[in-house]
Amino acid sequence: MTNSETGWEKGTSTSPPSDVRSGAALVASADVADRKQFLRSLTDEQVRALPYLFDFWALDHQLPPEGDWRTWVILGGRGAGKTRAGSEWVRSMVEGSRPRDPGLAKRVGLIGETMEQAREVMVFGESGILACSPPDRRPQWISGRQMLVWPNGAEARLFSAFDPERLRGPQFDAVWADELAKWPKAQDTWDMMQFGLRLGKNPRACVTTTPRNVGILKELLERSSTVQTHAPTEANRAYLADSFLAEVQERYAGTRLGRQELDGVLLADVDGALWSSATIEAAHVKGVPALDRIVVAVDPPAGANATSDACGIVVAGIVSQGPVSDWKVFVLEDASIQGASPNEWAAAAIAAMDRHGAERLVAEVNQGGAMVETIVRSIDPTVSYRGVHATRGKSMRAEPVAALYEQGRVHHVQGLGALEDEMCQMTAQGFTGQGSPDRVDALVWAITDLFIEPAKRWRSPQVRTL
Repeated sequence: MTNSETGWEKGTSTSPPSDVRSGAALVASADVADRKQFLRSLTDEQVRALPYLFDFWALDHQLPPEGDWRTWVILGGRGAGKTRAGSEWVRSMVEGSRPRDPGLAKRVGLIGETMEQAREVMVFGESGILACSPPDRRPQWISGRQMLVWPNGAEARLFSAFDPERLRGPQFDAVWADELAKWPKAQDTWDMMQFGLRLGKNPRACVTTTPRNVGILKELLERSSTVQTHAPTEANRAYLADSFLAEVQERYAGTRLGRQELDGVLLADVDGALWSSATIEAAHVKGVPALDRIVVAVDPPAGANATSDACGIVVAGIVSQGPVSDWKVFVLEDASIQGASPNEWAAAAIAAMDRHGAERLVAEVNQGGAMVETIVRSIDPTVSYRGVHATRGKSMRAEPVAALYEQGRVHHVQGLGALEDEMCQMTAQGFTGQGSPDRVDALVWAITDLFIEPAKRWRSPQVRTL
């Protein structure tokens, strides 16, 4: 494709007209007749160029933010279009207005977890650099040197995060780092890359990764020179198989793993936490057996406005036939509510009881004393109610509950992501997250009422001899 055939060139003089740039969403949602009319309005050259104009087709998270930044991190779920965004960013850096004109970057580093992944995903993948490049700008692959060479002389060399020492010596004015959170020698590789990212007036790096709770990613996101964009898998559904979305959403939606792999959320596991992501993932179940008893536990907030702590409301049930060693708890719902008035959270708790056929409402009364029961009974005078008073700190109350998880005694249904996030930030020294762990507190009261206190009574000599 010659320069005249591309229709629109790169840069200010080559960008598509504003009415065309704003037409991507219309093209995607329009009916067949409107799409045909839009295409007929373009010249033949513009029609041939249209598939390669990423600004036209890109989702918001796939376009680099404006401003003076050194590192752009694209966080996204599986299939959210991160690889395409990285490939197109490399194109935007190396390509000039015409195929042989210089771009902003001449020496690019492409770093993957392994050399094979860098080659097969970043270069030859369906969303890799070669697939995204128009014929007249497509770089040549030189296998012996593991590098790409563009018609204008720009080069991109491949590197593996398994071998950070190979980054000693090479210099770059642009780097694309793929799946940083999976790199085996992430810190060493990143450090070596940074020393080489020194060419040109404004050397920059683009990082595309599914978030994981690793130090290198958390540290990078905290830097003032870093910007980020984010998108869940769902954002790119137009380019994904319906069967894929249906399968992964059914299996993982609402789970902590799903929040990471589908929603693209950076989850915070804390050193010394009472619960880990692995423990919680192991607790997930798809079905719940017939339960012998169900309770709703409430941790009322101290205030009642949008900025006050949430009212923790957790529903759980137990299978308690046979000896204590056979008992199992199932956490059924996190019905917590933010910024609610006393009447609102009391109504929400009683509604949760009705949904699940719960036998009892358990409420911590440290914040409100007898007033908590009064509020609850103003909504439903017949409710089975038990007030509990905390005599120990939150962490101490949570430790025996966390032990039940380690023993495989507690299971979670899907949809408890916010509760599970709080759990992974609860340590023996206290809660490391923002605000108060109201959801965890409600969980602890529910499991204490269902399992811990009955187990103590069951084990007592007086009961065992009956």
